[in-house]
Amino acid sequence: MSEESAKSGGSGGESTLTVLLAGGVNLAIAVMKLIAGIITGSGAMLSEAAHSVADTITEVLLLTALKRSARPADRVHPFGYGKERYFWSLLAAVSIFASGAMFALYEGISTLFGHGEAQSTSLLSYIVLAVAFLLEGTSWVQAVRQVVRESKAENQSLWAYLRLIDDPTPKTVLFEDSAALIGLLLAFGGIGLHQLTGSEIWDGIASIAIGLLLACVAYLLGRTNRGLLVGRQAHPRLVRAIRDHLSGAPEIEAVVDLQTMLMGTDQVLVCTRVDFDDSLGAADLERACVRLASELAERFNDVTEVFIEPVPRSDPELRATVLARYGDVAERWNKSSQAPQ
Repeated sequence: MSEESAKSGGSGGESTLTVLLAGGVNLAIAVMKLIAGIITGSGAMLSEAAHSVADTITEVLLLTALKRSARPADRVHPFGYGKERYFWSLLAAVSIFASGAMFALYEGISTLFGHGEAQSTSLLSYIVLAVAFLLEGTSWVQAVRQVVRESKAENQSLWAYLRLIDDPTPKTVLFEDSAALIGLLLAFGGIGLHQLTGSEIWDGIASIAIGLLLACVAYLLGRTNRGLLVGRQAHPRLVRAIRDHLSGAPEIEAVVDLQTMLMGTDQVLVCTRVDFDDSLGAADLERACVRLASELAERFNDVTEVFIEPVPRSDPELRATVLARYGDVAERWNKSSQAPQ
């Protein structure tokens, strides 16, 4: 995150709007698709209904994530509840797979092997798909606007921003809305080819393709939230800026080790080991630690906790630990305190 990144409140408010819009759209679409699927017996339409139900459940889980992660720190959780956003977002990814992908694959396989319901083509299917595409497009545009605006604020490309994002909410909505639009096109193709050829195979193929699409989205979102839950480091640009700030302090001779971890959206924990000037007294050392922690929190909006440990740079065990963690990057250290990334 850059020094100019907005406080979590602003991004949290837009994330809530994005989730609410997507949730309302998905609920309305799920009802329409379900009715059309029951009337026509189309496996692709029923798969799309399951898709929208999964997306609606996802929005509920994301709203839970936004609410619970905003709770302040307390005695039981002294670092706050920021990681709850990652937990509930991981459940949202599981929901997409369990509720959407599995049902779509089941419908597709049943249709291909002749165990599905009797199907008929109807103008209703095309109308529902067209209306759903317009509604999903509205939600998709809102999600795109948010991630594009935030990526520009961070001076990053869209793909780099999505890869390093510490708020999974807009990414989840963007991915699921994109999958929804693609899924609607697949359903349209399956129903259309069924009508043209008279073969239900195309409807089954469309259902399987929708299931595989949802499984892919669930995997990508699950991998993102797994990394955040395990404890990913802060954005490399922020890590470098923190290192440079510490290296420039007159009391510090070398930054021996620098560790950061995302504790939630716009919440970064900083733990650093530094070699202070040996001429400093105990009181000078204490004042330097307090001042540096305050400077980091003021300069970088995302830094919420700072721990500074005085250590000798020549300690062999510490150096071995740092080398094991960072590998060849640590070899590029020098006396001017260039820490690993």
